[in-house]
Amino acid sequence: MPDLQLAAPDGGKFTGYLALPKKTPAPGVLVIQEIFGVNAVMRGICDELAGLGYLALCPDIFWRQQPGIQITDKTDAEWQRAFELYKGFDPDLGIGDLKASLATLRSHPACSGKAGTVGYCLGGFLVYMMAVRSDADANVSFYGVGIDGKLTESKSIAKPLLMHIAEKDQFVPSAAQASIRSALASHRQVTIHVYPGQDHAFARIGGKHYHKASADQANARTAAFFKQHLG
Repeated sequence: MPDLQLAAPDGGKFTGYLALPKKTPAPGVLVIQEIFGVNAVMRGICDELAGLGYLALCPDIFWRQQPGIQITDKTDAEWQRAFELYKGFDPDLGIGDLKASLATLRSHPACSGKAGTVGYCLGGFLVYMMAVRSDADANVSFYGVGIDGKLTESKSIAKPLLMHIAEKDQFVPSAAQASIRSALASHRQVTIHVYPGQDHAFARIGGKHYHKASADQANARTAAFFKQHLG
């Protein structure tokens, strides 16, 4: 499907991959990328969400460094580039771009006006930040990296947040996971599921740590969550 043109709060322009459901108007889901850009995996997630009846948009959050990044997790060179982009990413500017993308998604003629977020890895962290700093109607974080450093902001979460945590996540140590679970355990808007024995990116089809049973369970929980909170 053609990319959607998006406008940043500071006047810049960027794009996002948009997948349309068969029946509209429909609720929207903002899909927030991993460190590999708006690649085939992210576009596939958008297409799957469209198949479930959602208007799905994945914005290019690396556009300030290099527009149009679409790399994989298959080579050392691609991993190196992905980590360079991750290190060069400004989360505050990125959240501004995501909030603008959410507003654009909500105002799309095919959108019902309700919209949530889902994100993976870096995107999982940004989903948490969108739950904290935006008015997204429902948010789903897959193995977000760095959330433990932003737990003091959790009091601002006002809409439902579902979190999928990999027990053996190489990028989220057990101490960080314990901090997250302790800080959010009693938060009425937050639901946390831990996937025993699973490593980072267990839901990335084709990835080194893909685990079908855990991915299917997490995706089913996500689908039920969006159905409940987005309609």
